[in-house]
Amino acid sequence: MQVLIKDAEYREIRQAARARNMSVAEWVRQALSQVRRREPSANADKKIQAVRAAARYQFPTADVDQMLAEIESGYGPEKTNDSD
Repeated sequence: MQVLIKDAEYREIRQAARARNMSVAEWVRQALSQVRRREPSANADKKIQAVRAAARYQFPTADVDQMLAEIESGYGPEKTNDSD
């Protein structure tokens, strides 16, 4: 990869790299890596569309402990075969 920058900018980058005891190339790699990690992994418009689509629905909600208790109560006691 080749990147053309102004001399003044290069001098600043070189100073920043020297201050961290690293080469300009390593400083640039780390800077690009940091910026890449900050970028959203998916298109923001797609995320917004997904949230809006989900918001169109109304689902029953309750306290999580209450919902779990209701789920567990729906299982009932295990039925056994008395003919054994």
